[in-house]
Amino acid sequence: MRIKMKPAQLAAAVAVALAFGGSAMAQEVVKIGYSGPLSGGAALYGKNVLMGMEMAADEVNAKGLEVGGKKYKLEIVPLDDKYNPSETAINVQRLIQQYKTPAVLVPHSGGVFAVQAFNEKAKTLLLAYTSLAQVTERGNKMSVRVPPDFNIYIQPFIKTEMSKFGKNVAIAGADHDYAKAWTAAFKPAWEAAGGKVVAENPMSYNKATDFYSGVSKVLQDKPDVLFIGGPSEPTALVAKQARDLGFKGGFLVMDQAKLDEMAKVLGGYSLLEGSVGVLPLAVDPRPSAKAFVANFNKIHADRIPTSEIGLNYSAVHATAAAMKLAGTVTDAAAIRAQMDKAFKSLAPENNPQAIEGVDAKGGTVADVLMGVVEGGKIKDVKLRDVAGK
Repeated sequence: MRIKMKPAQLAAAVAVALAFGGSAMAQEVVKIGYSGPLSGGAALYGKNVLMGMEMAADEVNAKGLEVGGKKYKLEIVPLDDKYNPSETAINVQRLIQQYKTPAVLVPHSGGVFAVQAFNEKAKTLLLAYTSLAQVTERGNKMSVRVPPDFNIYIQPFIKTEMSKFGKNVAIAGADHDYAKAWTAAFKPAWEAAGGKVVAENPMSYNKATDFYSGVSKVLQDKPDVLFIGGPSEPTALVAKQARDLGFKGGFLVMDQAKLDEMAKVLGGYSLLEGSVGVLPLAVDPRPSAKAFVANFNKIHADRIPTSEIGLNYSAVHATAAAMKLAGTVTDAAAIRAQMDKAFKSLAPENNPQAIEGVDAKGGTVADVLMGVVEGGKIKDVKLRDVAGK
């Protein structure tokens, strides 16, 4: 049935259609790039980072992003670099040139360093998801390190494990750049605390699936504690192999691996008894974390909201907030200049790990919690409390 309209009604309908059409046409797209591992042994790690970014973008778009009086849609453009820094550099150049991204996020130190060779000249903000201090100490003015410096974990982790298990440690961590940096900082700190490194055998966590020979080698020297860490899934397999070979001591887990993801691989926390690592976001008692977890579980009921998800979710929210504060989606230097204020302006539910801001060098600051596995459960402890003892 055809409906006839009076001239006045027709004119009104056309006006409304033009208004909505004009609004849709006026909305432009601003893209944030991502280069990280989406295949291979570190794929879960990389996909978690991306999941957090995309969740934030969806929320920003649902609320509406208006910058400088114009409406924008925020889009994440992901490229797989297989954890290979040379591929990261190629990906980021493509993101800048083809997709015109004012900001890119890279979740591994090797890739971050590769991008820092050119991102200032390219006038691109680098969101560096690595807790390596050198990322900000290099003086790159167009970088923001998303997690806090990993050195804050070392002394509390050492005090916890040494007091419970003993002074002999074997190093069986991964062999990528970030793990090497962790090992280089950890060894002298362990020895300065009165401990001894009885064995050292880094392994290729991203390529291997059988860790029998590597783990059995370090266990020959009868360590009290094993230093392990890389992506969560292979780190869990290293821990399981150690238990299968009779290791009864503690695990000091580098912050890249997450205890809750390891427990999922291992069928619970029993094999991780005595471990110390970063507190899983899912059991973080702070209100901001609880609010985020509740929102996440509405969307992904079958997934664990990890630190990678939460921190990079906050990084994207902060980047969108910085664009609004700067009044631009293209001037990366102006956006970078607002990142401290942007993090501080985030609503608690958009800032689950309670990032307090960005320091003068470009690193985030936060009161971080660590997790200790006791009696098959995780106990949360403030790093500052342990470091002060």
